[in-house]
Amino acid sequence: MNASDQVRSVELAQRIASVAALFRQRFPDARANLTPWRDDPQTRAFAEAESLDLSFHLPGWSPRSQCRSFLVQLRLEQAPAGGPEQPRLLGVTIRGLTYESERWRLASVGDWQPTGSHLPQAVVVDALHTFIRGLFELFAADGGDALHPGQQAA
Repeated sequence: MNASDQVRSVELAQRIASVAALFRQRFPDARANLTPWRDDPQTRAFAEAESLDLSFHLPGWSPRSQCRSFLVQLRLEQAPAGGPEQPRLLGVTIRGLTYESERWRLASVGDWQPTGSHLPQAVVVDALHTFIRGLFELFAADGGDALHPGQQAA
């Protein structure tokens, strides 16, 4: 579900802004989009309340990243309903996209390695790993340790 549609509290809005800032630390040319999905009946039929989705668009096709855009999907333990508890991050999926199709995908399960037809360079994969670890730190309720490649989300 679009990240902008999920904002129910100031704290969650700050976390979403921090997600964008974390990504831009690694990819400074990327432009954030908090509404990557269209608002139409067909798209709404597949909306997942336990997901925060945002995308980042590069100024052009990136040979290092092998894409033009990154779709970042944060899987949460519960839907952000605006209650006193903030949702806990369970996992992250990042997809590298072009106008034609998905080129690769990286998920925070298993060995955290990208899969797909056109994989990003190792330096980009390392930057994405650092970004994902930062996300787990950001969403950790107790400020606990971030996950590292190969660790499973609790």
